[in-house]
Amino acid sequence: MAEILVGTCSWTDPALVASGWYPAGKRDAEGRLRHYATRFPVVEVDSTYYGMPSLRNSMLWAQRTPPGFRFDVKAFSLLTGHPTRAAALPADLRPPGDPTRVRADAGLLREVWQRFSSALEPLRTSGRLGTLLFQFPPWLAPGPRAEQLVEEYTGRAEGWPVAVEFRHPGWWKAEQQAATARLLGSLGTAAVAVDTAQGLPASVPPVTAVTAPQLAVVRFHGRSTTWGSTAPGSKVENYRHTYTEAELAPWASRVREMSGQADSVHVLFNNCCADASVRAAEAMQRTLEKAAPSMVGGIG
Repeated sequence: MAEILVGTCSWTDPALVASGWYPAGKRDAEGRLRHYATRFPVVEVDSTYYGMPSLRNSMLWAQRTPPGFRFDVKAFSLLTGHPTRAAALPADLRPPGDPTRVRADAGLLREVWQRFSSALEPLRTSGRLGTLLFQFPPWLAPGPRAEQLVEEYTGRAEGWPVAVEFRHPGWWKAEQQAATARLLGSLGTAAVAVDTAQGLPASVPPVTAVTAPQLAVVRFHGRSTTWGSTAPGSKVENYRHTYTEAELAPWASRVREMSGQADSVHVLFNNCCADASVRAAEAMQRTLEKAAPSMVGGIG
């Protein structure tokens, strides 16, 4: 039977830690993860987008979580074509002259992927790796060259579970949906469905295409009317939202439909504002359990 795993896009976000959601005595690094894993069966690691993961952390994460727990790991920015600070690279890979941004070449990308994937081996071998999340930048519009880039970037992860999130709305417009689904299906990658405010230039349509039989992913980014803004200080506001059960109910139906086409569905909340993400995840769990309690995964 298909499983539905609900969680959040971080367990270490400073706003969440400061909210009081973690009990006293469980607010250190080990205590936070162990507590989180008693409440949810999946979490997204987003710190790996900003900096390379470490083998030590992967080992600790595997040790501190029970069997059945899953980590969805966000790909490092350089591996998805995003601007990357030189300081985010290991010291021996940083270009000379202290440039602000890294200019990636094939050799550097190969080495970065090798180190990135090697650091995640403890999660993979322990069965705790859910998927690698390749989030492509908003300027990557659909077209032949973009499709080649998606194939090239995800191809480095051959043999690994991969999910793809597009930030350019054009990929999931009505006239492009079938082609996008075919592309991801041909690459063996899962499509990431998203929930954001609609009617904005950056709004990605909430399409729930299932392109891989093993996994489907839904990420809830909130419904801020500033979504997509790059103005100074807008990052937090872009994700600030408190979901209501009325907003989640239609999505619960969609998630159940997706679970009929994939072995597992990961539902992750990225709405950062104090404990808004964990409260939304808890609400979604309750909503799903009312209809199909045996399908909603938990940690016993």
